[in-house]
Parts: sequence; C-alpha cells; structure tokens
Amino acid sequence: MKILIIEDDQLVANIYRNKFALEGFQAETAPDGEVGLELVRSFRPDAVLLDLVLPRMTGLDVMRTIRADKDFEKVPIIVFSNTYLSQIVQDAWKAGATKCLSKGSSTPRQVIDAVRGALKMNGVVETKAPAQKPSGPAAKTHELGGQDDTDFQAQLRTDFLASLPAALVAMRTMLQGLTRAENDTTRLKHIQDLYRRTHSLSSNAGIAGAADIALMADALEALLKELQDKPNNINASTLRTVASAVDFMALLFEHSSLPDKQFPPAEVLVVDDEAISRRAVTFALEKAHMKSLSVEDPMKAVELLVQKKFDLIFLDVDMPNMSGFELCTKIRTLPQYAKTPVVFVTGLNDLENRANSTMSGGNDFIAKPFLFIELTVKALVHVFRSRIVAGKK
Repeated sequence: MKILIIEDDQLVANIYRNKFALEGFQAETAPDGEVGLELVRSFRPDAVLLDLVLPRMTGLDVMRTIRADKDFEKVPIIVFSNTYLSQIVQDAWKAGATKCLSKGSSTPRQVIDAVRGALKMNGVVETKAPAQKPSGPAAKTHELGGQDDTDFQAQLRTDFLASLPAALVAMRTMLQGLTRAENDTTRLKHIQDLYRRTHSLSSNAGIAGAADIALMADALEALLKELQDKPNNINASTLRTVASAVDFMALLFEHSSLPDKQFPPAEVLVVDDEAISRRAVTFALEKAHMKSLSVEDPMKAVELLVQKKFDLIFLDVDMPNMSGFELCTKIRTLPQYAKTPVVFVTGLNDLENRANSTMSGGNDFIAKPFLFIELTVKALVHVFRSRIVAGKK
C-alpha cells in the first residue's frame, strides 16, 4: 500500500513517513501543495495524508484538484486541521475530505488507524510492502517503532521536550519583534513568522502526545491566523492576548515533563447585562470545550458564586445596580474565590479603567468588540495557569 504525506514541517513528515514504513506502507512525502500534486500523479498513492496549511498551494486547493481528477476522485484523503478553525474544517469536508483529524491531538497510531479504516471503507485490500528503513531526523525511532507503540511514543515525547527551550527562545524573539514593529508591514511579517512557528509547535506537540501544549498552541495558532488573514484585527487588545499566551508558554513548557492530567471541563461564570455579549462570550468558551453559565444580574451572580465553584469568571464593567469592578471586589471577599481568575470584558479600554480592573481584584481584561478566538486563548491561559499554580501547592 502506498501513502503520500503532504506536510511542510519536515520533522513531522519524517516521523509519519518512518512510522508508516514500519507498518508496511510505501511512504513518500511532499513539502508543499504543488509538489504534492505532482506526486499524486506520479506516485499514485492509495491514500493521502494532507495538512491543510501548506506553502505555495493550500491543502484545500490540493484536495479540490485531486477530486476533480477522475483517476483520484475516490482516493481516501485524511486531512489535518486546527479544531479552532471551524470554517476551514467545514470547507475541507465540502472539498471531499474522507476524514478530518485534529493535528494537535492525533498521535501517529491514531493517524495510521484512520488511514487503514478509510482504505477498508473504500474497498481497498491492504497489502504490506517490505518494511522500509526509516531515514531523516526521526530515524532513531526505527527500532522503537518496530517493537512497541508505547516506547515509540515515549521517545517522541522525549525528543519533543528536548526541543522546547529552543522553541521558547524563537517565540520570544518573534514576539519582541512584533511588539517593537514600527509599521503595519513589519508587524504583519512578525505575525506570520510567529504563526508558522506556533503551527509547527502544535503539530509536534500533537505527535508527541503533549496534550496541554498542543491545545494551547492550537488556539494561539488560530488567533495568529485570524490576525494574518485580517490585519485590521491587529490592535492593542489582540496583541496583548498574543503576548500573554507566549509568556504563558514558558510556564507550560516548564511543567511539560510531568504527565498531562485529565481535568473535567472548566466551569466558567459569565456576568453581562447584554444578551448578545453574553452569547458571544459563551460561544468562545464552547470552542475551548469549557462549560459556562451566564447571568445578567450581578446580584444573581453573587448567589451562584456562593452555591457553586467556578474556575474562571468573565465580567462586564458597565452594568446596572452594580458595576463589574464592585462585583469583583465582592467576589474577592469570598474565601473560595480569593485566587480565581477574573477577566473583565469591556468597551472601556482607557488607562483609568485598566487601573480600576487591577485595584478591584481583576486579573485581566479584553476589549469589546473581541474576536471569538481571542477570548478562547485568554480563557485557556487563565484556566491552565490556575491549574498549574494550584498543582504547586
């Protein structure tokens, strides 16, 4: 059986090529969409593993071109996507994807199983080729991959953890360039560089099974893509969110040697007197798989806080009867909420209100109107940080 892997991250491509080779597949890789299409026609694969984010030609365009060719209109195409980019995922299904996998949460074993399942459903009888000798940066996993998936995955995680210090230095350097950019053109270039670096981090974290890093990188990648595609959304609020996420990566990397813990979905309280604003916040939280409860009355919020423990709180500032600042001050008097992160969602973005948010006990704020993915990133940073800090005690 022949598998074509169209992936621009050479390390990721090599890992998958080597693992598929050890599973008896004849595997080839392509570093971009155009080369991928050439290999589809010359190599004639039985299945294609396709990243949607590629240079020179997008994965969507590659897939549409393949599906337009009668010779390949039924070949299984397993695509990698970012789960936060829901529109791209929908476009992938419409373009003819056989299966969509989250790049940030799929291990090599899961990908191989997905390919085999797609081949079987397509009526293809699998015939194994002689095992190929792996090559490239991942070749040292040859013996492990041939023996036991657990050992193979452990080696991938070890290699990934060893790469994190260099990744952090690169991301911080790119962030410094972004914050110091003197014009829109330079700022956009740094956004694009940071996006590509985060995309690579997300891919490698997924392969290594580093779920927390993959989840955080996935969300940051989606935010950076939004800013890259729509530069008008680059503003003080979105740049502050990007900076806080990169800064948090340092803490996440520091604890990456520990096994990922399975936590229940975070419980979030949203307090805002505007129904549309409440719905926008809860929608963004849903993208991060967080459970939210929203109320319009600050006094009702106080009752809920006494009855139930929340992991994160979003507050509007300008509300009748009690401002968000006053509510936050009251929240901090409740012993169980002394350290719970509180984020203000407000159109009041001046220096005085920033100071008031801190003085009342708030941890952060996000300016209206906000991007859904911006609030998602903000929520993940605060929930993860809170769990890490709590774990230290």
